[in-house]
Amino acid sequence: MAFQAVFQRHELKYILTKEQKESVLQAIQPYMSLDQYGRTTIQNIYFDTENYRLIRRSIEKPDYKEKIRIRSYANHNTDNLVFVELKKKYQKVVYKRRLSMSEETAICWLTGECSCEMDSQIAREIEYFLSYYGKLKPSLFLSYEREAYYCKDGMDFRITFDENVRCRQELMTFQKHANGIPILENNKTLMEIKCSGGMPLWMAEILSREKIYKTSFSKYGTAYRNIIYPQLKGEQI
Repeated sequence: MAFQAVFQRHELKYILTKEQKESVLQAIQPYMSLDQYGRTTIQNIYFDTENYRLIRRSIEKPDYKEKIRIRSYANHNTDNLVFVELKKKYQKVVYKRRLSMSEETAICWLTGECSCEMDSQIAREIEYFLSYYGKLKPSLFLSYEREAYYCKDGMDFRITFDENVRCRQELMTFQKHANGIPILENNKTLMEIKCSGGMPLWMAEILSREKIYKTSFSKYGTAYRNIIYPQLKGEQI
């Protein structure tokens, strides 16, 4: 199973209405194509400390932040493998490292129940992360449907559209249906622009013409603020 293991790029986020999404899709047709998987379901299990140290730190918007998760591309995973992903952000640049393994092995490793048998730089980076933060637990299951577009001219520039974003705090496994509580309105789409360099002029013109403005939106962060934190606050009372 060949896959890209290292990413370094800018990730810009925008919340679109249905009308704005359709306008963008029409405008990018001369430049971009839908990837080979079409509309796919992405499932994630985020890991955190008992007191949610990682997401609380992330919400504070520091210059440097990091998180760890397991990801499954449900619609095109023929090997039943998942990705363990260590994601870091420093001064608006996103760095991602990932390894592929079985779901059982990934959960065992991230919860400290077993060690990783792989010997690589990425494995060592994740091991350091785990030793630094100590005991982690599965904290949130999060899924969404994604359409991804790539540039026809081979430029390292991608656009993704995420909808039906849902989360849950139980059934932390990819073996169950991807259901949960919605954290994004049904009539809204999260668009992400991913690029290693600058944005193409034609894309900047589309955003300007459609009056689409960059925003800050974290799926895990939104779930924590709207669902997890109120529950924790209620328990404290």
